[in-house]
Amino acid sequence: MALRLAEETGGEIVNADALQLYRDLRILSARPSEAEMAQAPHHLFGVADAADGWSVGRWLRAATMVLEDIAAHGVPAIVVGGTGLYFRALTQGLAETPAVPAEAQAAAAEFYDRAGEATVREALRSLDPAAEARIAPNDRQRLVRALAVAQATGRALSAWQADTRPILAPGAWRGVVLEPDRAALYARCDRRLEIMIQQGALEEAAALVRRKLDPALPAMKAVGLRELAAHTAGELSLAEALAAAQQETRRYAKRQLTWFRNQTGDWPRVTAMDPEDQWRQFIASFGDLTPPQGRVI
Repeated sequence: MALRLAEETGGEIVNADALQLYRDLRILSARPSEAEMAQAPHHLFGVADAADGWSVGRWLRAATMVLEDIAAHGVPAIVVGGTGLYFRALTQGLAETPAVPAEAQAAAAEFYDRAGEATVREALRSLDPAAEARIAPNDRQRLVRALAVAQATGRALSAWQADTRPILAPGAWRGVVLEPDRAALYARCDRRLEIMIQQGALEEAAALVRRKLDPALPAMKAVGLRELAAHTAGELSLAEALAAAQQETRRYAKRQLTWFRNQTGDWPRVTAMDPEDQWRQFIASFGDLTPPQGRVI
């Protein structure tokens, strides 16, 4: 759909997928092929090494520069991808919280492990009641982070997060969510994993594992990487690895559907799977392809 929109409008495509940033994940992230990228200008695809972990903030800074350059050309930008936080950062802003000293983070983590979640929540409630109410049960990472920020900076994480300015002003963009039938989407996910293996996903996974990178890096958390790497290490049969990777992909797709439903409820939906039906629904939602102030999402 992004390629067709670029063809119809003369626009340029900007990546908003956290894993398609990485050169090492061409197959596992389903990055556009060389032939597809030759059909229209593409930006921020395969620009980072797997050892160089990008944050939302780093992507936002890079994307802002790209969007300004595209706007200077007088053509629309088509931002496409599945990383919801990237879209939220563009349209709602991103809080730049100050760096928290490692000792403050470690102290908050030690407090959680020693005192337990209920006690941490009680402490956080007095410092940042909005964060305490928002963070889901058993989410140790976010609870520790919120407590460490409040204690180290003297200001609630919620207050830092509220101090934001969207990169794209209201009225300067339009958004649409592809939300097909879940059963059809899951079947597409399963088939895509089979195609990935035919295209060399096993070799890609093995090459990345051989680099012995930090497992906490974003690229090392690519959906399907752990399962396919287990097969190349002789720990799973190919059928077992494929089935496990397919299951993880379906779970990820479900989380994406839930996130976009909760965070972008007012965006129009395209529910069809057939490309022509998708395009008709897209046109019906937008009315026309005239980009607001030169930008399109």
